[in-house]
Amino acid sequence: MWDRIKSTIVELFQRRLLVMIIVFCILFTVLAGRCFQLQIVDGQSYLDDYRLQIQKTRTIQGTRGNIYDRNGKLLAYNELAYSVTIEDNGEYDTIAEKNKELNKEISQIIEIVESNGDSVISDFSIVLDANNEYQFSMTNETQRLRFVADVFGEQKIDGLDEEQQNMSAADIIDYLCTDETYGYGIDQDELEKSEVLKLVNIRYAISLNSFQKYIPTTVAEDVSEETVAGIMEHMDELQGVDIAEESLRKYTDSKYFANIIGYTGQISQEEYNALSDEEKEQYDLTDTVGKSGLEQVLDSTLQGEKGEVKLYVNSVGRVTETVGETEPKAGDNVYLTIDADLQKAAYDILEQEIAGILLAKMQDILDYDRSGTEDAADVIVASGDAYNAFISNDIVDMSRFSAEDAGSAEKSVYSKFSSYKEQVIGQLTSILQDGNSTVYSNLSKEWKAYLTYLVSDVLTDSAGIIDSDAIDTDDETYSEWISGGDINIYTYLNYAISQNWVDSSKLQDYLESGEKYSDSSEIYNAIVTYLTDRVQTDTSFDKLIYQYMIKAGTVTGSELCRIIYEQGVLEWDETQYNNLASGATGAYDFLRSKIQSLEITPGQLGLEPCSGSVVITDPDNGDVLACVSYPGYDNNRLANTMDSAYFNELNTNSSLPLYNRATQETTAPGSTYKPLSAVAGLTEGAVTLDTAVYCDGVYDNISPSVRCWIYPSSHGTMDVVSGITNSCNEYFNNLGYQLGIQEDGTYSSDVGLEKLKKYAEMFGLGETSGLEIPETDPQISTEDSVRSAMGQGNNNFTTSQLARYITAVANQGTLYELTLLDRVEKVDGTVEKEYEAKSQKIEGISSTTWNAVNAGMQGVVQNSSVFPEINASGISVSGKTGTAQQSNEHADHGLFVAFAPSESPEIAMALRIANGYSSTYASEVGSAILQYYYQITDSSELITGQAAEIAATTHGD
Repeated sequence: MWDRIKSTIVELFQRRLLVMIIVFCILFTVLAGRCFQLQIVDGQSYLDDYRLQIQKTRTIQGTRGNIYDRNGKLLAYNELAYSVTIEDNGEYDTIAEKNKELNKEISQIIEIVESNGDSVISDFSIVLDANNEYQFSMTNETQRLRFVADVFGEQKIDGLDEEQQNMSAADIIDYLCTDETYGYGIDQDELEKSEVLKLVNIRYAISLNSFQKYIPTTVAEDVSEETVAGIMEHMDELQGVDIAEESLRKYTDSKYFANIIGYTGQISQEEYNALSDEEKEQYDLTDTVGKSGLEQVLDSTLQGEKGEVKLYVNSVGRVTETVGETEPKAGDNVYLTIDADLQKAAYDILEQEIAGILLAKMQDILDYDRSGTEDAADVIVASGDAYNAFISNDIVDMSRFSAEDAGSAEKSVYSKFSSYKEQVIGQLTSILQDGNSTVYSNLSKEWKAYLTYLVSDVLTDSAGIIDSDAIDTDDETYSEWISGGDINIYTYLNYAISQNWVDSSKLQDYLESGEKYSDSSEIYNAIVTYLTDRVQTDTSFDKLIYQYMIKAGTVTGSELCRIIYEQGVLEWDETQYNNLASGATGAYDFLRSKIQSLEITPGQLGLEPCSGSVVITDPDNGDVLACVSYPGYDNNRLANTMDSAYFNELNTNSSLPLYNRATQETTAPGSTYKPLSAVAGLTEGAVTLDTAVYCDGVYDNISPSVRCWIYPSSHGTMDVVSGITNSCNEYFNNLGYQLGIQEDGTYSSDVGLEKLKKYAEMFGLGETSGLEIPETDPQISTEDSVRSAMGQGNNNFTTSQLARYITAVANQGTLYELTLLDRVEKVDGTVEKEYEAKSQKIEGISSTTWNAVNAGMQGVVQNSSVFPEINASGISVSGKTGTAQQSNEHADHGLFVAFAPSESPEIAMALRIANGYSSTYASEVGSAILQYYYQITDSSELITGQAAEIAATTHGD
């Protein structure tokens, strides 16, 4: 028996399967025991160790290099400041729990920050308008779509579907607040819109670091010590919140230099995508970079080298240990060719002159129609337009008119506005629903303005409901509407629907059934509903209503002037306020006094004129000593974390502060072009030094004939020198004609234009000036050599391009590529790079030609009543005035170019006052700048902080 059992056992163990089973059981037992040891006995220890094994590297940007003027005056620098930061490193079981806790924490941070007078970040691309409605801060459609793409995590705009592309600012906010997967769980019904926007601002900024939670997000920057203390006191209950020292970019005398230097900000996805693969290795999406101006152009120079911190983070991104640090290296310092004092003086002198022109041309007229003006010189500045600018240009905040704590004038204006707007909307509804309503041509100016705004600005440009690409511009009905003919809005919109010019997909929320396909009546009713809804909250429509209430005197200048005090635009003056209220001080006199004292500036009003530019160079080397664009702006408010509301104000301001008038605005050069034409005519042999032309006031060799500016008087006999000195149009008309004479003796405008183009290109007017910041391309005239020779035709140049040209005239033939950059130095003062303007010699122009041109330009200054101080100083100046026409409804542009001393020039300049009426005023600015530069007149007499007293009469050019 025993042997049988023994034999069976041996036989079993000899079987492979049994052996495998036994081995498996043993291994399983060992594995189970090990798992018990790891998970139960040593589980917590291993979990802690695991959390310590995730190593990350946090980069630290180097301190940005400083920017100095040519004399070492600091223009851009860095300042250490305290910032409140947050890391999204909390542990949550659900998204809902995360949203609840994070929103609660952020709300507490906002309360602490604001209770101490500081502000949280506001660089989100959505802001609240004057009607407390959400709107995009950018005006460019591509930028808007880029922002929407960022919200939805799309690298390219093309990745957006149609619904996403058409989302409004309110739709974006709603998505970010409520989306189940990506939303922030913000209760929009419980909170004010301003509070919602603050939460979205911060949550969105945090979400940009969602894959790098160990990188802190700035919630508030440059905060006070009180805020620091408040945050520190609550640190134990604020998960991931900390106080950090940050290097903030600051700018000295910002308005004077903003259009040159630009500002910094966090790199955008679009900017990052545009980098080369090599450049991407140097940048992270959290980096601060130059966003415009020289900050952007020289970003790699100013950036410095990054440092890094090696750290360990746990599984939720919380930093547990720092193990190593490499210090960053500061960026290089940049020295500009700009003379800061000269730049500031030129800016102030220019502002004073523009204010003086405004006052000289202003009349106490509420409703002024310039459409009937036959001569641009007769255009006036109406007081009604100035009062309207208080609202249209956001000098006052009309959203505050309805606030509980509004002032008496604010309440009065709002009461009248509310009543009037209700009437307008009621009448609008009636007009839209009446097929027999008044035709456009018979409407009042006010109602023409309302309907044009709704059709063109709202339905076509803004909402895209009328598809401009689908419109047949040759269609008779369309032409009738555009020309303001005998057609009403009901007929036009229904016709647009019948022609499929209306995109009904944009009206789905207003179609009764939401059907994709609807009949024309349903679509029209949807348009009516859309428009009546839109005007309820449309800020621009409200501004239009205010405009006509001001024209009618319903909203008075006195009320608006008092509102300036009530809103703190001007420092409170009880006596002045009460005098306005009682009528002891008239609104018109008050307005003039505040423009006179520059408490209200031309840049704020945004009327014509409101802008100008000056570019001053060194003729010996092409260095730019001043590059002024008026009005400027405060780039401190755009740097670091952008103030989106302020950026939106700059974008909508009619004076266009972000637009560099020196390098981007082009107009005809007017008579400042005549020295170039003289060089062309003399060198080509079209005229000689002795060629005499009799000016009788009209040049009639071509049709239509051309009048000299002196008409109905005349200049008499002119040669090239006197032609320049007296700016005789007829002399230069003849020169342009002679340039076009062919071998067979016949005149060809094209031949003349080609010769003028040759010399324009020789003087650099066929290309940008070389400046390192963005510049508009020039346009050399391609029409009418007779008019082109006197600076008209379709010549169009920037002030910087005219400065380059006149610099070459000053040094008699050396054409420089202008530069703003002098040198780059390392932190220790070692020169890293020196800049030198490239140059080329203009060949083929005789010394007698140069001398003749110079003599003519000297005559301009010597014979002018504008330059008595200059002429008495013994410093010879060569100059040329110019007036460029725009239209009869807009004042002419005033220009002036000059260099000094005439014999051996040290500076050259070009300046322009857009819609400045006359070159006399431009030359007054030039005279004051020269007096400042050569210290002929004390600077306190030139820069007074008051509007300039301008010439009572103007000379021709």
